Amino acid sequence: MYEFIKTNQMDIMLALCASCMTMALLLLITKFLPRRRKWILIGMELVAVFLLFFDRLAYIYAGDMSHTGYVMVRVSNFMVFFLTSGIVFNFNIYIIDLINEYGKLRIIPKRLMFTGIASIGGMLLAVISAFTGIIYTFDASNHYQRGPWFLMAYVVPVIGPLIQYTVCFEYRNKFSIFINTALFLYIFVPIIMGIVQIFTYGISIVNMAMVMVSVSLYVFSYLDINETVVKSHILEMETLQKEQKSMKRLFEQTAGAFVKAVEKKDEFLNGHSAKVAEVARRIANAAGKSTEEQEEVYYTAILHDIGMIGLPDSITEKDELNAYEKELIRQKPLLSAEILSAITEYPYLSLYARYCYERYDGSGYPEGLKGNAIPEVARIIYLADAYVAMSSPKKYRDALPMPIIREELIKGNGEQFDPYYTDILIKLLDADVNNKILTEEVQIETELQCGTYRDKISAGIAIENTVTNISFLCMESETAAGAFSQPSIILFDSFDRHVYNREREIEAFKYTEYGELWFDGHSVTTNARNILIKVTEHESEAVTTESAEQNYFISARRFEDHLMLVMDSKGRTVKVIVALPDKTKSAYIGITGENCYITGINIENTEDITRAEDIPRIEDELDYTDRMVSDVPNIQIDRPRSASTEGIAIKDHLKLKFHSVSLPSATLVWHCPYIVLFYSDDKKVYGEGYREYAMIKLNGESDEIKEFANNKVSIKKKEQFRNWNVWKDTCRKGMECEVLFKRKGNTITTVTENLGISIENITTINGGNGKVYVALSGDQVALTDIRIL
Repeated sequence: MYEFIKTNQMDIMLALCASCMTMALLLLITKFLPRRRKWILIGMELVAVFLLFFDRLAYIYAGDMSHTGYVMVRVSNFMVFFLTSGIVFNFNIYIIDLINEYGKLRIIPKRLMFTGIASIGGMLLAVISAFTGIIYTFDASNHYQRGPWFLMAYVVPVIGPLIQYTVCFEYRNKFSIFINTALFLYIFVPIIMGIVQIFTYGISIVNMAMVMVSVSLYVFSYLDINETVVKSHILEMETLQKEQKSMKRLFEQTAGAFVKAVEKKDEFLNGHSAKVAEVARRIANAAGKSTEEQEEVYYTAILHDIGMIGLPDSITEKDELNAYEKELIRQKPLLSAEILSAITEYPYLSLYARYCYERYDGSGYPEGLKGNAIPEVARIIYLADAYVAMSSPKKYRDALPMPIIREELIKGNGEQFDPYYTDILIKLLDADVNNKILTEEVQIETELQCGTYRDKISAGIAIENTVTNISFLCMESETAAGAFSQPSIILFDSFDRHVYNREREIEAFKYTEYGELWFDGHSVTTNARNILIKVTEHESEAVTTESAEQNYFISARRFEDHLMLVMDSKGRTVKVIVALPDKTKSAYIGITGENCYITGINIENTEDITRAEDIPRIEDELDYTDRMVSDVPNIQIDRPRSASTEGIAIKDHLKLKFHSVSLPSATLVWHCPYIVLFYSDDKKVYGEGYREYAMIKLNGESDEIKEFANNKVSIKKKEQFRNWNVWKDTCRKGMECEVLFKRKGNTITTVTENLGISIENITTINGGNGKVYVALSGDQVALTDIRIL
């Protein structure tokens, strides 16, 4: 390395001079550095350039006996020794500037004052040496020779930077990592090279090192500038984001206040727009929309009904409207668009609000747009609005139960609502039900103050396959004045576990009442097939207190379509067996009474499983499979997938034909046959090693199964499809179904068409093309005459 530098040092010096001069020119045009520091750095770069330039001239003219050589050797060597101390002086000024800016100090540290004076002394020493030769001299052949005080020339370049570094180290926490690195290199690299220089002769490694660290000083200063600019940009962006968030909060609060004022026109609309906005944003998020697109959906949804402010209060307070009032209602989106057009910062608000009541089939308003001609945001909001309207209470009804809402969404899919977003919402609702997000546990009252009979009824207590024990205290009301006073229970089924009396609610919640029971053995049978009661009288325990309270106990259990209740009160046990209409129904106990105060209601769910022999059967089991049996045994599915056929191995062009009839209790569009593609070791659904690949309902629904397979379903409504009410009626009367399976490797295509609903589902199984089975299942349906073709 030494020989390489010695051989090529002239070229190296020239290249370093050019580099350093380039840095000086770049510094001259930079606009990010403070003016003072920029000129200090330019001065340091130029001193380094001239130092190396004159050092190179000293080598070039060494030994030149001409007059020019004589002068240049002396001038160049003088400049080398003079500028060496000059570099220390310039660096001193640079450090002072740094600590003034970063350290906010206006008093120069004494150590820097000392090094500044010492560097000036070093430059004076170079001047003195030029006349006395104490540092260097020249021989007769015009060659440079070290003088007796040669080492004195290195005191300032070596000791000075060490003193300067003590200051830099003291203020190191004020500087960036780039500045600290540049200072360290600038100080210690020349010192190390200076020590090496003492023991070498013939090359100028100190001066070359000085130029290189001068270049590095520019590089690290520029990196520091970049970091400062980046930090400033980040800070500016954070400030901007805070301002945007602040403006967004202000907009939300203003919009919220505006909407709240509008919703005051109808107490049942309180919070409606906010709920619509949340549901709409959730749909948009599930559809993979960007954050910006989701915000457009959200804010439009919040304000889409703002036109209501222009409608007469008389309209919003009425349940039924005449033709003129309906026409006024149809102006609401136009009013909303007109009002929101004033918000010029968000022009999309007016545009989308105008079309939020357009229906996918073109029957909406104000313009009757159809399909994709309706803006996408408006389609999402219309769907979300319909869902929130159904799931919220109205003046004339409570919130609709989830099964009814789900059915309405399916019935409106592709007609009232955009099919793509409807499928997304249905899947979200199904996931919520599975995760118990939307199906909050029904709270059972702990006390009831009953006046007239059935004016207060508890929420339903489920009767399951395990034993449920219920206990409570009851006392006669103070206002009874000798009137009949006794608790009783109501046996019923409804989607939301509440008892209803009004016809509209009975239909909406599919309410079915089986009967009423009293603790004295009386009963009323409504929709139960039969109720058998046995009353046992027994001696009551001696009353030890004067309290009028009595203890009541109920033990309830169920097996398929039969219930058994044991009702205990003072002096009497009533044993009740109830035959339900069928196995599909749920059963709940509603506690009520007449002229009594019921308190301390307690429910205990045990793990005592009910078997068939635990409840004597009082009615025959209802069986709807009494038809022809073909290749596969007939099955009856009373509850969702409660039964399935055995698996049939799928081969290319396998065809299944069967007869389907929905059970009398079936009320929903998905009470129909299901097709299940799966694998298990014993060919049974949910058997050993079970893997499910697809589940297709003949009403057009398909579960999204991704763990073991990917499914792509295509559903079309043909001309034969009339409407969903006809679909349900035909399913109850019975229909012939046919399903075709085409298999190629690990891809299975399932094709079927029933009552105008055409389904093609392509299942791609992950990892291999082994055995795959198909089984028939369903919900509240009987499947008979199953043939394999």
